Amino acid sequence: MNARITDIHKKDIAHALHPYTNLAAHEEQGPLVITRGEGVYVWDDQNNRYLEGLAGLWCVSLGFSEERLAKAAADQFAALPYSHTFAHRSTEPVIALSEKLIEIAPEPMTRAFFLNSGSEAIDAMIRFTWYYNNGRGLPKKKKIISRKRGYHGVTVAGGSLTAIPLMQNDFDLPLERMIHTDPAGYYRYGQSGESEEAFASRLADNLEQLIINEGPDTVAAFVAEPVMGAGGVMLPPATYFEKIQVVLDKYDVLMVADEVICGFGRTGNMWGSQTYDIRPDMVTCAKQLSSGYLPISALMISDKVYEVLKAQSRKHGALGMGYTYGGHPVSCAVALETLKIYEERDTVGHVRSVAPRFQERLAQLGSSTLVGEARGVGLIGALELVMDKNSAKQYPAEVKAGATLVARAQARGLIVRALPGDVIGICPPLIITETQIDELFDSLAEAVSETEGLLRRAA
Repeated sequence: MNARITDIHKKDIAHALHPYTNLAAHEEQGPLVITRGEGVYVWDDQNNRYLEGLAGLWCVSLGFSEERLAKAAADQFAALPYSHTFAHRSTEPVIALSEKLIEIAPEPMTRAFFLNSGSEAIDAMIRFTWYYNNGRGLPKKKKIISRKRGYHGVTVAGGSLTAIPLMQNDFDLPLERMIHTDPAGYYRYGQSGESEEAFASRLADNLEQLIINEGPDTVAAFVAEPVMGAGGVMLPPATYFEKIQVVLDKYDVLMVADEVICGFGRTGNMWGSQTYDIRPDMVTCAKQLSSGYLPISALMISDKVYEVLKAQSRKHGALGMGYTYGGHPVSCAVALETLKIYEERDTVGHVRSVAPRFQERLAQLGSSTLVGEARGVGLIGALELVMDKNSAKQYPAEVKAGATLVARAQARGLIVRALPGDVIGICPPLIITETQIDELFDSLAEAVSETEGLLRRAA
């Protein structure tokens, strides 16, 4: 057993079940126990400091010590620690947050529905889509299309749209009605000599053919992240969403923007939909909605969807779904304060001011023989690791190239994440400074160099 494992680590190994973790390996190596945070940094139980290069899980936009959010939570706990939104009940934080989200939505939306996670928001989107088409007299129009390597949560329904093998293997997913189209990663999936625009056209043509093959009267919605996050930080090729939108409009298919990672400034605009000119009918958001401080998500719906839901609720007597903690007043108060801070401090403007340095340092790592592509937008980026730079051939899975690099970065006080396909995800808190960006990439460059040597010697 690892010599660093202490009593608290042994208790974790004995009692906690960790998601996205090799359970057998965990019994040998134990956890990284994080005990406190300040700004963009966190400390473990042995007082080692780390620059949190993934903002927790793509979410802690305002860093780990924002006192205003702690105060907003404490004040709301003191005033009203719980209420619900069932059967006409509401609270002031729910009303204010709903109003603010509809005000700043990327496309005209009319209502916000609150939940506890991005996964739940996707689940609600699916149920609303089915309810919507039943209300329109289209009972066969139920299939939801997502993209391979897209990430849309881990519920049974959301996990069916998360078309990543690890998340579906031996879980008996996907369910029926959930179908998948091409991922939008030009580096990995573009053909030799094919321009980004031609690649986008091919993907739009393939989507149209999929809809035709499935039957347009059976396809209800297409859900996409503006930037594919957990599947490898894949940016859409030029003209992609413009061409996809034409296909969706042609066949009466709803466009759903999954803004769980991209929303609230990550790409240099308030929404990824604004960065990539997406025109959604529904929008999911979470994570940076509360800077990750408390669980909360929202599903925003357009007027055309809402009007059908309203008619359906009249028909059935009520909208027959909801969550005990959906619209929790403390979570809503913290989310509302988060949005106020974004506005008062011009967080989007800050992202735009430091993103050029972030992207410059990211691009420099593309010269490594280990890095096939360095890509990103705003304050999100990735390194795709390859065995051969010319052919883009990947390392065998058993080599664990991505995990090796992550471990070398962690040893240097930097937390980043290995994603499927040996992609290293980088997504620091939005408050990061240029000096801290340099610190991040100095450590990452050293980790890349060391990993390059380790893998070369092992080959």
